Amino acid sequence: MADAFSTAVTSAAWRAEVAAWTDDALARRGMRTAAPADQTRVRPWSTQLVLETDGGRVWFKADCRAAAHEPALQLLLAEIAPDQVDAPLAVEAARGWMLTADRGATLRERRAPTAADWGAVLTRFARLQQDVAARREELLATGLPDCSPGTVPGRFDTVLGRLRALPPGHPARLDEATAAALDRARPAVLDAAGALAAGPLPATLQHGDLHPGNVFETGGALHVFDLGDAQWAHPLEVLEVSSAVARDAGVAWEPVEAAYRSSWAAWLAARGLPGFDDGPHGGWDDLRRAAGTTHAVNRAWAWCGALAEATDDEWAEWGEAPGRHLSGLLDRQA
Repeated sequence: MADAFSTAVTSAAWRAEVAAWTDDALARRGMRTAAPADQTRVRPWSTQLVLETDGGRVWFKADCRAAAHEPALQLLLAEIAPDQVDAPLAVEAARGWMLTADRGATLRERRAPTAADWGAVLTRFARLQQDVAARREELLATGLPDCSPGTVPGRFDTVLGRLRALPPGHPARLDEATAAALDRARPAVLDAAGALAAGPLPATLQHGDLHPGNVFETGGALHVFDLGDAQWAHPLEVLEVSSAVARDAGVAWEPVEAAYRSSWAAWLAARGLPGFDDGPHGGWDDLRRAAGTTHAVNRAWAWCGALAEATDDEWAEWGEAPGRHLSGLLDRQA
């Protein structure tokens, strides 16, 4: 059996391979390391190393197989929208490796983000979603998972089947009562996916973990990063994690969501399309509820992938996450 991701990336052999790659990548840019790399973070899904160089601090990131699209995706997005996504210094797409320049403190580290800060993050990301909505094939070619509404029912069946079939005592195993309740909720998943597919907004980039801790400010512009959880999905799914994080921080969410909605309303109007409350589809609130349901499925599936290379101890620590997210759709049916 292959080593778990966290075991492999902490081995001396792997660190030596990374050092050789980063040294070569930096040399191509006329840079040299000034000290050995510091492995600051190891998780079942990624690891980060900090390198001090004669040209400033840089970061190395390696993703697990489920998130290995991140380097190629960030490179492509930086070409499409350089004012919103920073270009990596180097990528090794086949291995999920990326080297990026240090851009200083994140927006969350600079200050306690206000509703205005959150609004700026979400509206800028809405513009990125709009810019790439017609570039599906390019984004999927990076390995970005296709989690668009039409794919969600099949993913629901897959995730529910996996979690139900785990052996007794496994941290991610669903108890039969919860599994049965999810079985009964399948029609609601079908309805939600159908409503979003028929709605006014196209599938596009969904960040997966958008909050001010994954945004930095440079040159007066906000840039997003940490795209390992990104998916091709309904755009409103991006609001699920963002709203939860903002509310936990005590930020008034209503004006943030209103700003995001206004950006998409303007996009629809510019194309002569019906507004959220004008067409045959459901209104904004209906779409938000539907996106919450599909997001629960897509998020649970993403957690399954993130833990696919985990150790037993890591499963014990994070294994409840897939079932917790999938079961979240039950709350929306209550």
